[in-house]
Amino acid sequence: MMWTLVLAGLVSLKEYIALHLLTCLVPAFLLAGAMVTFISRQAIIEHLGHAASKAKSFTTAAVGSFFIAACSCTVIPVSAGLYYGGGAIGPAFIVLWVAPAANILALIYTGTILGGSMVAARIIAAIVMAFLVGWVMTYVFRSEEKRRAGETSSPTGPVKIVAVKDLVLILLVVISLLAPNYIVRRGAYPYKILVWFIATLVLALYVWKVKTRAEVLGWMRETWWFVRIIFPLLLLGVFIVGVIGAILPETWIQKWLGGAGLLASFLATLIGAISYFATMTEAPFVDTLIKLGMGKGPALALLLTGPGLSLPNWLAIARVFGVKKAVVYVVTIVILGTAVGWFAGQSVFSY
Repeated sequence: MMWTLVLAGLVSLKEYIALHLLTCLVPAFLLAGAMVTFISRQAIIEHLGHAASKAKSFTTAAVGSFFIAACSCTVIPVSAGLYYGGGAIGPAFIVLWVAPAANILALIYTGTILGGSMVAARIIAAIVMAFLVGWVMTYVFRSEEKRRAGETSSPTGPVKIVAVKDLVLILLVVISLLAPNYIVRRGAYPYKILVWFIATLVLALYVWKVKTRAEVLGWMRETWWFVRIIFPLLLLGVFIVGVIGAILPETWIQKWLGGAGLLASFLATLIGAISYFATMTEAPFVDTLIKLGMGKGPALALLLTGPGLSLPNWLAIARVFGVKKAVVYVVTIVILGTAVGWFAGQSVFSY
């Protein structure tokens, strides 16, 4: 029995490394390092920092996150780069939530499999939850944020966000993160690697042409900081998820996730919050459960929390942002996910 569980954890770890290391995590870490290195800290403070209005910073973070195709683990370096680059805690955690819960690739795929009504519900729910998450994190950690604001000088005049050549570099990193996802199909992983390799090669040639050795080393130092802090815990979390997956019986899921009750939405949220879903993998999984009798309210809760949270995500957030922030964030998402699933089941999908 013990060996079976260990094997399940190792299989989960092997699949995660094989499918996500090159095409997801490597560009995500490079993007986080590039954000800290090349984007003006003063510009981040101006648009997403403590002095910016909550309406402006929250909206900017929420809307921008729809275009970051990332899973719950991949997005952590991006969010951390924003936070440690001078951004306020609200926008940083909005990015942490929206990018995996409702990125544009996942939404398109969800529409193809589950229909337009589920996509619309997912978008609205993700935005509402994003603003509530931003407000909760800002309120709970208001004293700490006040201290951070005091340590950060506010811009005194117009600030250039990023130099043109650095913007091109960042866009090339984003392309290396997004482009492979456009060809994800069953059995198409070698093509995904090929697209990633071509995009990365273009990025490398551009960097070689426009960047000095000192600039590249500075970028790599920032990137390595994120790698050494986050990556080991991601691997541990993925292993644990594999073990949990081997223990949890499928019949239990089928029995308890039907209907539109509060308990069903809570259980769906909890399963999603623990399990690891790479972005876009949640839609076919939820479709299968719906066909087995899962209610659409709990299905929406699982669509949101499945890619938006995971056990590896919890551990990495605790390491990067602190245990208290991780606990507040996870509890908030579980409560909101349960409420959204229950409300949608009672109203949106009841007709």
